[in-house]
Amino acid sequence: MIEDDAMDTKDGSTSEMQTFEPSPSKMKQKKLQLRQNQLARENRRLRNSASFRIGLLCTRAAFRPLRLLMLPFSVLFLIFSIGMERLGRWPVPIIKHGTLSESAVELRDSIVFFPTNGVGFGHFTRMYALAKRYRKHSPSTEIVFFTTMPTLHLLYNDGFVTYHLAGRKKYNDISASDWNALMEEQLSLVMNHHRPSTFIFDGAYPYRGMLNTIKEQKLTRKVWMRRGTFKKGTKIPVDSIAHFDTIIHPEDSVPVVPSEIFHGVESMTCAPIVLLDQNELMLRDPARRRLNVPLDGRVVYVQLGAGRINDIDSEIRMTVDALLAHKDVTVVIGESMLGQRLNINLDRVVLLRDYPNSMYFKAFDATIQAGGYNSFHETRQFGLPALFYPNMETGMDDQLARCKVSEAEGWGHVIVVRDEKAINAGVNRLLGMSKPLGKNDVENGAFGVYQQLSKAKRERPSSVPKQRAELGGRN
Repeated sequence: MIEDDAMDTKDGSTSEMQTFEPSPSKMKQKKLQLRQNQLARENRRLRNSASFRIGLLCTRAAFRPLRLLMLPFSVLFLIFSIGMERLGRWPVPIIKHGTLSESAVELRDSIVFFPTNGVGFGHFTRMYALAKRYRKHSPSTEIVFFTTMPTLHLLYNDGFVTYHLAGRKKYNDISASDWNALMEEQLSLVMNHHRPSTFIFDGAYPYRGMLNTIKEQKLTRKVWMRRGTFKKGTKIPVDSIAHFDTIIHPEDSVPVVPSEIFHGVESMTCAPIVLLDQNELMLRDPARRRLNVPLDGRVVYVQLGAGRINDIDSEIRMTVDALLAHKDVTVVIGESMLGQRLNINLDRVVLLRDYPNSMYFKAFDATIQAGGYNSFHETRQFGLPALFYPNMETGMDDQLARCKVSEAEGWGHVIVVRDEKAINAGVNRLLGMSKPLGKNDVENGAFGVYQQLSKAKRERPSSVPKQRAELGGRN
């Protein structure tokens, strides 16, 4: 829970005042160290800048006649190289002059999780799930979050140390280089203070500021959790993968065709990760009371993303109307905490804006969902009859193939072409399905990842230059 304000009590006020009275000598030493590290990072950024590299090329050519003759071609090639680096096609050159020296301080039993903010909670949920397993099975491990997600209160309520950097799009006017420099400075302070034994990033695209930071952490084990594989033609910077020691690929309901490019970094797979275990769900009656829905009758949970509920021709409105045609049905509509609040005024319709909504699953008799990764695997894990509306335009995410597994396993139905007739028929079929038993045989990958990383940490030295640790896993 969030603690009371320290100024609310006399003892709290005294403790707060003592916190702001550090030793002057230690404070001065710390400030000098931070300033030195900051200057080293600024020096590296300047030496990697286009203006410095072009100026250096011209200066060197001035002292060597042969280079002076080749200067026009050299400048063109350098500009082309810089462009390819910015596009991620070529690696960024490593500048060793003026970089940070390797620290002799031993690492701590600490883990820094870095989930990025996507269109939903996918990255955040996987990191949160893994952090909860560390909290449960290794309570002495310090858990630290650094994230661009705005939902900090969820982490803070669980007592996790949390740092936040607003995403670049939140700023009125900031260049990519300036935002990455801001990230590098802030993340470097976090890493240098906590000295984590493990750093875990979950995101589709690694930020340059983050890569610059973890490159200086020679002893820390760097892990990248990423759905899907690295295929040829990927837009990810070519040198990004080499910054990590291990790549973890969560599996899906359908096998992924091996098409990964060779990158020389150890890879492992894990079962799909969901946040909660079966025993963490609220019981049926308490959950229904919490949602303020009838204890009797049927309750259907609807989570369809960005549909406009007040548009009578939208899929979500046609779905709600089809459900309300059954007099004993109450509809609970899941509302994302990342989006705008819905404005709806319909009888027997309740809005749910919480996280994770899966904690209420025992209150529901069925669910209607899109075919997203997290929603599908939560529904599969906890055994709800489901009607799926897969998005057919999601690029590499094959929602149709994923959702078809529910039909093969007998707990779901899929509608690809959705109109009023198809939706009405789908709802009638859904309400006629019996509720299956919870899919307790489906493995939650969060605990498996915790076991593997804990084993690797015990085998990995914490005060010598890093060695690539061997990590088991299903391949």
